[in-house]
Amino acid sequence: MGIQGLTKLLADNAPGCMREQKLENYFGRKIAVDASMHIYAFMVVVGRMGDQTLTDEAGNVTSHLQGMFFRTVKMLESGMKPTGTKEDIEKYSKRTVRVTREHNAECRRLLQLLGVPIIDAPSEAEAQCASLCKQGLVYGIATEDMDALTFGTPRLIRHLMSPASTKQPVMEFEYDKVVEELKLTRDQFIDLCILCGCDYTEKIGGIGPFRALQLITKHGSLDAVLDSLDPDKYKIPSPFPFKEARELFQKPEVLAPEDVPPLKWTNPDLDGLLEFLVKEKSFNEERVRSAVQRVINSKGKSTQGRLDSFFQPLGGSAKADSGPAKRKAGAKAGPEPKKGKLGAIGKKK
Repeated sequence: MGIQGLTKLLADNAPGCMREQKLENYFGRKIAVDASMHIYAFMVVVGRMGDQTLTDEAGNVTSHLQGMFFRTVKMLESGMKPTGTKEDIEKYSKRTVRVTREHNAECRRLLQLLGVPIIDAPSEAEAQCASLCKQGLVYGIATEDMDALTFGTPRLIRHLMSPASTKQPVMEFEYDKVVEELKLTRDQFIDLCILCGCDYTEKIGGIGPFRALQLITKHGSLDAVLDSLDPDKYKIPSPFPFKEARELFQKPEVLAPEDVPPLKWTNPDLDGLLEFLVKEKSFNEERVRSAVQRVINSKGKSTQGRLDSFFQPLGGSAKADSGPAKRKAGAKAGPEPKKGKLGAIGKKK
């Protein structure tokens, strides 16, 4: 579903599911990051200076590295623990700004040098990130793709990785409140998203988000909606594999809990970063050293308690990063699947 359309629909019909947040509110949180989407965004937003693109001395594009490096440093400096989930670049490779496998591999190398763990997802990045969140391994997903909600992620966080120049406030969406306030079941919400358009199917002409919600609410399922539509009024794509798309959202291919590697964060590798960014990619050495030092200096923050660590977040669980349970006063804090889609960067099949 289009980002603007879904956001407007939720703002009007489920306002309690979304709330504006400050970056510092994610201090100490583990956040899954859909890396490939951010690589593309950085190449578009960070990479454009007038009509020029950021490159190294050899003319190779470095926009993705500039954006990924400084935004990841900002997250680490803010006390967050980003987890890279990788997806392949098929959906971005056909656009005007091309994301290549080399760009993906370079960002993977960068994140590893920064000490950020990466998970190779077997299919869609958003699906793997949603699974991590459901297991309580991460607090939420940082992505601009609203399909993450269709996969049922407990929390979706938009604009967390947006460049500061965009001045976009961080916006958090809570899945349980989405379906509750829209008065839909999980399967009906999936049908709503398919009806509005998703990565697996084309959109039915003449139906926007608000009309789609009316139809799903009235008829109960996409099957019944299609039976009710006047083919002379609405252009239904042919083929329209909505049942296959529904199954991909209901039962996505993700790593089994026992196959998820331990999420371990390490200190940045300064020598490795200088070799890669300064010597190979022509970054300014002083800026790289300064950024890495800020991350190192911020490590002490991880031992400090969050103000809200004494309370269970709304809709949260006692698992992993969802936040500790409430404590007593005085107690001490203690179609065909798109193969190759990866979480922060995915494994090609």
